[in-house]
Parts: sequence; C-alpha cells; structure tokens
Amino acid sequence: GSLVVNYPFDDDEQGIAIYSKSPDDAVFQQLALSYSKENKKMYQGSPCKDIYPTEYFPHGITNGAQWYNVPGGMQDWNYLNTNCFEVTIELGCVKYPKAEELPKYWEQNRRSLLQFMKQV
Repeated sequence: GSLVVNYPFDDDEQGIAIYSKSPDDAVFQQLALSYSKENKKMYQGSPCKDIYPTEYFPHGITNGAQWYNVPGGMQDWNYLNTNCFEVTIELGCVKYPKAEELPKYWEQNRRSLLQFMKQV
C-alpha cells in the first residue's frame, strides 16, 4: 500500500519507470490534486517513511509510469478505449488495515472524496 493518487499513463513504450504523459495530463493532475490537497498526510508527499523511506510524491500525486510501469492496466485501458478518466487512489501505507482502523481512514479521506466528487 501507499498514500498517493496515481494518474495515467501507467506504462510507456520503453517499459521503464519514466513519466508517461497522456493528452489530458493537466486534467488528470488537477483531479489528483483535488483529492490529495484535502488529505494532509497524502499531500505532504512522504506518507510511508517507515516502510518506504525513499518514496516521495510531490503534493501526494504521481504519474503511474513514473512510479512503476504497469502495462495493460485498467486505468489506461479505460482512458484509451472508453474515454473514461480514471485515477487510482492508494488509501494507506498498510495494504490490509484492521477493521477498527477503518473509521480513521474514513475521517482522513472524507473531505478528499467530497472534493473529488465536486470535480464532476
């Protein structure tokens, strides 16, 4: 897990971790920022220091391919084939949080989700 909003493209022609700009890159960045700005820990960019000490996401967002290459992912497929604008929202450093921690996740992400919905 991580705490970041990832936007297309998730892969590039060379198959390496490098920024892969989509034609709607500015829109995707704006959508991703609308979410991350409302989550203080996410927006700071280094939310998982204990697990991934070198991982840093400026303003809590990342281009998917720049983070790591994922050929054939749904996010890119939906964008290219159906014109659906998708982002992937990673909600926490722990992949499988305990049930009693879920209210904390809700509180950390409630404002982000509302702001994200306003983007429509």
